[in-house]
Amino acid sequence: MQKNRLEAFSDGVLAIIITIMVLGLDVPKGDASFDSLKERAPVFLSYVLSFIYVGIYWNNHHHMLHAAKKVSGGILWANLHLLFWLSLFPFTTGWMGENHMAKVPTAIYGVILLMAAIAYFLLQQAIICVEGRGSLLATAIGPDWKGKLSPILYLAAIPLAFVSPWIANGIYIFVALLWFIPDRRIERVLEKNALPAHR
Repeated sequence: MQKNRLEAFSDGVLAIIITIMVLGLDVPKGDASFDSLKERAPVFLSYVLSFIYVGIYWNNHHHMLHAAKKVSGGILWANLHLLFWLSLFPFTTGWMGENHMAKVPTAIYGVILLMAAIAYFLLQQAIICVEGRGSLLATAIGPDWKGKLSPILYLAAIPLAFVSPWIANGIYIFVALLWFIPDRRIERVLEKNALPAHR
């Protein structure tokens, strides 16, 4: 089975997710001053964080699928599972922002981040299962310390949200920064095997 439709479908869903999130940014009501803009700051900041997360997932998903040679039914379902959790970003982003980073919305945001991380891991493993432990993807991932550390940090942040939402959001930002730094593992393996990664 070819992977072109899977890539196109995933790109379309991620584009829609970002579109829904940006449509949730209401124009400040009242006077046209910085004070009215300041009131909307939590909504904007939660949008920026989620936009970065969706961008990270899109980037890594792009490279992961480029390293894969074919897809199976299991991979299709694992991909849908990932897209399901990512599709909840607009809801949790809006809820957290509208409630000024309140405890429960911040904790639920962490749950969604955790489930998306698990879903991404399962998709990664589904591809490796089809292509084998000697595949380009398996070679590129290696020990994957960032992939293992992220869920642990999310698990810590979820209960911490009930102590201080700002600590939990600090952890979410820290994880985003970990992944925001370009990860060239897959590109390096593709270059080594003379398979140029398209951008």
